[in-house]
Amino acid sequence: MTKQNIGIVYGGKSAEHSISLLTAKSIINAIDKEKYNVFPIFISLEGNWAKGEQIKSEIKDQNELRFTNFNSDISSLLFEDGRKFDLVFPVLHGPNGEDGTIQGFLEIMDIAYVGNNVLSSASGMDKVVMKQLFAAYDLPQLPYTHFIEYTWKKNKEAVVKEVNDNLKYPVFVKPANLGSSVGISRCNDEAELVKGIEEALKFDKRIVIEQGAVGAKEIEVAVLGYNEVKTTDPGEIVNISTTEFYDYETKYTDGQSRMDIPAPIDPNLYPEFRKMAATAFRAISGSGLVRADFFYTKEGEIFINEVNTMPGFTPFSMFPSLWANMNVSYPEVIEELFRLAIERYEDRKNLLTEE
Repeated sequence: MTKQNIGIVYGGKSAEHSISLLTAKSIINAIDKEKYNVFPIFISLEGNWAKGEQIKSEIKDQNELRFTNFNSDISSLLFEDGRKFDLVFPVLHGPNGEDGTIQGFLEIMDIAYVGNNVLSSASGMDKVVMKQLFAAYDLPQLPYTHFIEYTWKKNKEAVVKEVNDNLKYPVFVKPANLGSSVGISRCNDEAELVKGIEEALKFDKRIVIEQGAVGAKEIEVAVLGYNEVKTTDPGEIVNISTTEFYDYETKYTDGQSRMDIPAPIDPNLYPEFRKMAATAFRAISGSGLVRADFFYTKEGEIFINEVNTMPGFTPFSMFPSLWANMNVSYPEVIEELFRLAIERYEDRKNLLTEE
């Protein structure tokens, strides 16, 4: 059987560049080299692209995935021996990778790719659009407000008043289009709110402010699917650091948090979390994978927080670990993502483009 050529695109112009390096290393090492020729494609923080040689064995160090021989003809990197890659896996987190941009490029290049398409990537990345879609599907959410930088500069007092009138402290200030807790602040009063907004505006022009769920459990469910949607039992992220919330440092520093899988909550609630995760997946027109994140309050209420369309993907990240709990191994998850990508690509190819 002829091996398929797989491109792994990683790095990227994002605050989550370093996380992408870890993800790429893990995925490349797990791919069956007997079935696939694997080629790493690196994007620098400056936006330059380079393709490496075929990888035939395990990578020991993530720095082995870096290149200095950059190519300005980006489209040529998606070819090997004169033919386009059979499949590309963009393991990019954050803007310019998880927001529909690279997905659109791959659509134009007519190459099958793993993960969510342009629409689901963009809507899953933008927290405002995502929340509006969740509302259309009657998914319960905590109160929130949003605004653009222009509004803040024109009338800061009005923005602060809206928060004070409609939300309860603590509130969380977030850039609308960034993941991994980058630029997020927990604010306990008006002074911290102003400081948090100024910090978030360093990362995005649109800001979301959400009412906090004090003491709530952070519950997560993994989803795989396209035409058919599959979900896992929920897990819980437990912050064991001294920080007030699950920030970037806590998330990516060993010993600062732990994953309890399955979640130590009433198992009778598992179906509800799984149903809501599948609904959220459908709400953004998901395809491939998402991790759906929830708050479970002391009062027993469940609120959806967000979905992540390219979640952390090392073998020890929450998404693969949730599937491992369902007896689906890390290589099996990757293989399923390949299958779903080809299924979606073939469906798209069968659509009429003209009469």
